[in-house]
Amino acid sequence: MEKDFIVDNLLSKYSLEKDDKRIFKKIIKPIINHNEFKKRLTSEFPHHGNITLGEHIIEDAILTYKLSKKKNIRVDLAVKIALFHDLYTIPWQNNKEAHVKHFFHKHGFRHPVEAVINAINWYPDYFNDEIDSKIIIDGILHHMFPLPVMRLKLNKLDYCELKNMNLYYNISNKHQLLILESLNRKRIGPVSLSRSKYPEGKIMSKADRKVSRGQIKDLSTAKSLLTGHNKKVK
Repeated sequence: MEKDFIVDNLLSKYSLEKDDKRIFKKIIKPIINHNEFKKRLTSEFPHHGNITLGEHIIEDAILTYKLSKKKNIRVDLAVKIALFHDLYTIPWQNNKEAHVKHFFHKHGFRHPVEAVINAINWYPDYFNDEIDSKIIIDGILHHMFPLPVMRLKLNKLDYCELKNMNLYYNISNKHQLLILESLNRKRIGPVSLSRSKYPEGKIMSKADRKVSRGQIKDLSTAKSLLTGHNKKVK
């Protein structure tokens, strides 16, 4: 199984005990077996340079697990945030479809909102508990801190340049409100400058920054985070 090889290869970079590897794999298995996740393990979704989106997400989840073990927090929730945090809709590098008019609707500011919408649609069973939902949603939305995330406004949803706006309307009112409440913290104009409210989200954000620094090895990859264009990716 290719995805199992990818998981084992990434786990080899980190010093996890045998039992921790078993627990980690049990948490991630139903999530990475989803067809949408498997698609993100292919070259269709390059993320940082030529590293696939799925590889990036799994490595984030591994480091999140490791860091969470040292804290008195819900390891399973932190790992779920990691697995959902970058489930954006379309590949963003060198993709004309990803182009938007509004600066704060560009991929770097937009994708946490797309990711939370997709996660709720694709993995609804993980959002049945209200407390768990609050923690997971908030962690996904603010994982890019200290970078801002675009806000949604109730009366202007149709103007948002999300690539999965149709799926927003599949979400229950309860989950829509959780998204809106989270995005309204520390709001400045069209963005939220808040960090995650919960320790699980903060740990995941820390892991993402560390993993990303290791994957962004050249100026082209770094610049593409804002421009969407990376000449080193075909």
